[in-house]
Amino acid sequence: MQKLKVFSAAFVVFSLLHIGAAKDLRTVTEPKNPEICTSLNATSDDDTQTIQKALDSCTKGQAVALLSNSTFYAGPLTIPSGVSLLVEEHAILRAIPNPKLYDKGANKCGTYDDYGGECKAFISILKANGSGIYGKGTIDGQGGAYINSQNVTWWEVSSAARQHDKVPNNPPIIQINNSVDITLYQIVLRNAPLDHINSRKTTGLTVWKVTIYTPKASSSTDGIDMDGNQNVTIAHTKITTTSYTIVIRASEAPSRHISAYNLHLNRAYGTAIGTNTKHGVSNVNFSNITMTILTYGINIVTNSLNGGLVANISYNNICMYRVRHPVHLDMFSPNITGNLKPQFMNIFLNKVQVGNSGDFVFHGIEKSNPIEVELHNTRVSKGSSWSVKNAIVTGDWKDDLNGRTHCPHNVNNLLE
Repeated sequence: MQKLKVFSAAFVVFSLLHIGAAKDLRTVTEPKNPEICTSLNATSDDDTQTIQKALDSCTKGQAVALLSNSTFYAGPLTIPSGVSLLVEEHAILRAIPNPKLYDKGANKCGTYDDYGGECKAFISILKANGSGIYGKGTIDGQGGAYINSQNVTWWEVSSAARQHDKVPNNPPIIQINNSVDITLYQIVLRNAPLDHINSRKTTGLTVWKVTIYTPKASSSTDGIDMDGNQNVTIAHTKITTTSYTIVIRASEAPSRHISAYNLHLNRAYGTAIGTNTKHGVSNVNFSNITMTILTYGINIVTNSLNGGLVANISYNNICMYRVRHPVHLDMFSPNITGNLKPQFMNIFLNKVQVGNSGDFVFHGIEKSNPIEVELHNTRVSKGSSWSVKNAIVTGDWKDDLNGRTHCPHNVNNLLE
């Protein structure tokens, strides 16, 4: 057993009792599909108006159902407050890949610039209460489809934007803003032009048994991207994407009381708390998670331009395999400085297993403001590298794994 004191100039004793507060404050159980107000068959044409009219006519507490064994094509849709969309098993809802349909008025959708944000989402939930998307069917963003006469795809727009250090103007599949008690249940989301789920300033978000699957795309297709959300549960969900799986930011409002558990995160850039944390990220619990073929596993990053308090963050029962940077906590970004100094406090890692050798980074900005991390029951592979600067890292760890220790294929095997 190795003692982490060799890396630390000082010690603090944290109590694992803090972990209990780091979660969604709601009591969240498996959702149930709402009552159906009307059922629709596909027309093999543009079904936007048909679906939208049905949503607008539906009574609160009910859902519009897209019937099984049908493929619907639509442009931007808005789900009203209290109303839901139910995509039945074997039904597919495909986004029509025409930038003009999603453009916000500046004729920039399908291009890239310094800011992005010039496209409407495929499905918008705005200032709603009690809305949701249900069903075992598939919503396909068609990110790999041609969007103009030059045979350019949404993903190629993102790739070009990255090459020029710009931001793509592409539509996310689902955009949730300023809403309350929103549920996404059992749905399959794939081929996002941008994010699969993007949520801003929402209180009460449940993502349960959702499958996100976009294995071939650009680097701009985050699985679940949240900013300023409170009381969130992400459970029993699998995310496969070439970008980040779950992102938690706080650029617009505090992000806090978030539970993420029983997840399989696969073939992606990784997870992230950051980079903008200026309003604070707190009381977040990641538990019972397998992470496979990722660039980053446990990843908290920010800088002095967009920094803030990141506190009471716990990672429990995490298994990683083929993760290049299993733990990466960094307050420093080259050439990005300001007056908003970040602070990382009460970061807990408990029962973390890393089945491959990788890099473990704990980099604070200054000795007077160290990163505070506590490790328990942590096992890593032989040959892993550790870099600790301006950080207080306490606890014990073992480097006794052989570098080829796999995680269970079924995340539930890890949990029981």
